[in-house]
Amino acid sequence: MQEQAISQILMAYKEGILDLDECKSSITELISQSVQAEERSRNLQDAVLDLDRAKRQGFPEVVYCEGKTDEQCITILKELNLHYQTYMGTRARESIYNALKPLIPEIQYDKTSRIIYRHSNENIRNENRNIAVVTAGTSDIPIGEEAALTAELMGNEVTRIYDVGVAGIHRLFNRLDDITSANVVIVVAGMEGALASVIGGLVTKPIIAVPTSVGYGANFKGLAALLSMLNSCAAGVGVVNIDNGFGAGRLAHMINSQR
Repeated sequence: MQEQAISQILMAYKEGILDLDECKSSITELISQSVQAEERSRNLQDAVLDLDRAKRQGFPEVVYCEGKTDEQCITILKELNLHYQTYMGTRARESIYNALKPLIPEIQYDKTSRIIYRHSNENIRNENRNIAVVTAGTSDIPIGEEAALTAELMGNEVTRIYDVGVAGIHRLFNRLDDITSANVVIVVAGMEGALASVIGGLVTKPIIAVPTSVGYGANFKGLAALLSMLNSCAAGVGVVNIDNGFGAGRLAHMINSQR
């Protein structure tokens, strides 16, 4: 792409669109941008850290720890700590936290969501735009917490409403005011995943449905809940992948940040 851009600059000079000084200035700027881009990517032994992501997307690169060794996660998180005061890793093991804590006293670990994080900038970016995280059952709470903590780390106020599934739907009605007052609602449910449709028919705000792998055999590790949510007859329900609490929290933050 750089060669193509240089060719275009030279062609513009040849055609008289740019004079010599403008041509030299354009090429110098292009090279400078290329060098800066390389500096924004930190090459580690097994990873290339995207240090430009916070500028592009408003939050640093998030480390998915599952499938990585402890050593790989530690190396990446140590490098993130050199550049940011707030960052996070999902599906992290406590052993990673235990290794990092002596090196980074500010780092924290939430056992329920399995998120390792540093949160030095606790300013609420989206005041008066609450995100409600609703789970159908207690067993869905780990995924709900992954969504809730993700949204909080990104600067949102979160209301947690847990264990209000359709098997005892009166529990949901007791918290309906909290749900309808939210700007975005994340609904986390396993089994048959019916709660997303129920809430979708009660609120005017966007619903982000998260199917979980909680359930007996015919749940097919979340596939039944996923299909149920995708087939919801309630309007305004979007669906993320099975057990993807992080994806729901991130999407809720992006919706909440629109002005």
